[in-house]
Amino acid sequence: MPNSNAKFHCNHRGGQEAGRRELVSRSLQSAQHCLEDQDFGTAYAHYLLVLNLAPELKTSVKETFQFSLFKWAEELDSLARIQDLFNCYEQALELYPNDEVICNSMGEHLFRMGFRDEAAGYFHKAVKLNPDFTDAKENFYRVANWLVERWHFIMLNDTKRNLTYLKAIENAVRSGCKSVLDIGTGTGILSMFAKKAGASSVYACELSKTMYELARDVVAANNMETEIKLLHLKSLDIEIPKHIPER
Repeated sequence: MPNSNAKFHCNHRGGQEAGRRELVSRSLQSAQHCLEDQDFGTAYAHYLLVLNLAPELKTSVKETFQFSLFKWAEELDSLARIQDLFNCYEQALELYPNDEVICNSMGEHLFRMGFRDEAAGYFHKAVKLNPDFTDAKENFYRVANWLVERWHFIMLNDTKRNLTYLKAIENAVRSGCKSVLDIGTGTGILSMFAKKAGASSVYACELSKTMYELARDVVAANNMETEIKLLHLKSLDIEIPKHIPER
């Protein structure tokens, strides 16, 4: 005798799936019509619905989703609806967490609004996701120029000063200072001096997110990323032995 309950559940699931497909199809059509009418906010909402109902379509609708997001974000920006703008980007990054274009666009909005350190974080993430993304690289170094005080560039190019620091660090390490903490490391130059001088453990802390990321890049470019422990912390927040196990 046929199992009527099993047949009911099968039909129920089949009906739900058909309903889902129909809703996705209608929402895609509505999104396209909204884009044609330049109703970007509604188009964005339709794409959100589609992507939540049918995650398998992420690749195929990615470009039009991005377009509707960016256009809607421009409108929200012009209307000073800042929280709504950020909410849209957060939703988009939940769907596409590793999308360098969305990260870069988020950074551009943050930079224009004056959140430069936060913007640098998004630009840096975009570059990490795609090292060939020229716009993101230019944006990252542009915001870094805003954040790094001019005296820092002068200091880095002061050969006499740097040689004096190098000799002093070498003398300190030779005299027995084998564990080093570089407070406010900047680009990480003094930490690298310490490691090259023979320090067994080198820790470097930097509060600025942008300078911390720059230091990571500089240290990695010098093949010392496993030898210098970088801490994105205020020096007063460092805990021993949590962050620095050596005595």
